[in-house]
Amino acid sequence: MKTYLLYTLAALAEIAGCYAFWAWWRLDRPVWWLLPGLGSLVLFASLLALVPGEAAGRTYAAYGAIYILASILWLWAVESRMPDRFDLIGTAVCLVGGAIILFGPRTG
Repeated sequence: MKTYLLYTLAALAEIAGCYAFWAWWRLDRPVWWLLPGLGSLVLFASLLALVPGEAAGRTYAAYGAIYILASILWLWAVESRMPDRFDLIGTAVCLVGGAIILFGPRTG
């Protein structure tokens, strides 16, 4: 359960940080938007580093599926754009892939 909580919080922090940069760059928001965005990205990296795992690459790969889900939820909740069937199918495929990475049996 700790892993899922950390992944969820990390995804929210990463999306918020990246969105702050997007908003400044693409939506003409003031440059000060970058400050909380940078703080959010530092929080993201800190949270992801707390996820238990024996290999960073595997931890980050499994996290990618959670990030994709959070991004689609952001699209809907923050940007007020309804995900289409391809968004939903792609997200489902990624979640299955992330679960395989996270829970697959390991040898040696």
